[in-house]
Amino acid sequence: MVSEEDRKTFHRDGGVLLKNVLEEKWIKILAAGLDECFNEPDGMSSELVMNDMQIRVDQYPAARSKGLRDFIYNSIVGDLVAEMINTPVRFYMDQMFVKPAGELMATAWHQDTCYYNVEGNDLIRAWVSPDSVPREASLEIVRGSHKWNVTYRPLVGRDPSISEETYKNNLKKARENGFYERAGDSFAYNDALLDTALPEVPDIGNNRESFDIIGWDYEPGDLILFHGNIIHAACNETTLTYPRRAHAIMFAGPNVRYKKRLGQVIPDPKALDPYKPETGQFLSEFEDVFPIVG
Repeated sequence: MVSEEDRKTFHRDGGVLLKNVLEEKWIKILAAGLDECFNEPDGMSSELVMNDMQIRVDQYPAARSKGLRDFIYNSIVGDLVAEMINTPVRFYMDQMFVKPAGELMATAWHQDTCYYNVEGNDLIRAWVSPDSVPREASLEIVRGSHKWNVTYRPLVGRDPSISEETYKNNLKKARENGFYERAGDSFAYNDALLDTALPEVPDIGNNRESFDIIGWDYEPGDLILFHGNIIHAACNETTLTYPRRAHAIMFAGPNVRYKKRLGQVIPDPKALDPYKPETGQFLSEFEDVFPIVG
């Protein structure tokens, strides 16, 4: 299902669209799993709000949805990721992103690597949706940015150089301006500590002509694969008459290691806690936490 041209494109650009690779059965299972999690938020569910727009983000939704687990472990997605990098891959984590109908809230330019306690060249995102997503509402990537050999700082977190009082005042001002987070009981983006030693993501939005940006029109049954180190976004101003539902699954190849980050944003899977992992350990040392799926 993965051609040599697909592999060349993926490794050169950092992302590729595979057309019509998912059967209708799996699209229905995906849709039902996402709707189940959306309708029953848990402690790992957050809503990011900007004026009249918002986005719902859930961490580890497959942990509470049999349908999403079935999709991850039994659909063709894991096999396609493994084919793309020509090596077995492990399931690392997943997220759900739902943007309500109407004017879509932007997902700013960012890099995934810095949000997790992992590092390695074989981190692959699989992005799928049960909805038609036109280019202006879909993912965009900066072509080749996965090869820049830079880990950028997250877009969220508290600068450790400022006081807690100042940070709270900053959040208060942001809320007054209509930008805030409705956090879950177990997770909040704003609780993270910002690693200011990492460089900021370039200002791509205001300098689009200076970057090689690519994107895709997406239809149900398609699959977008992109490198974990790629800079990406979904920030064009557009509206849809229906919600844009997305499931983003992270897979890890054999060279991926655990790395305890100062500015960790996304918590480790709970099943990893008893192992007390140390920086440098391969994920393969935690076989039952990160099983091979493709």
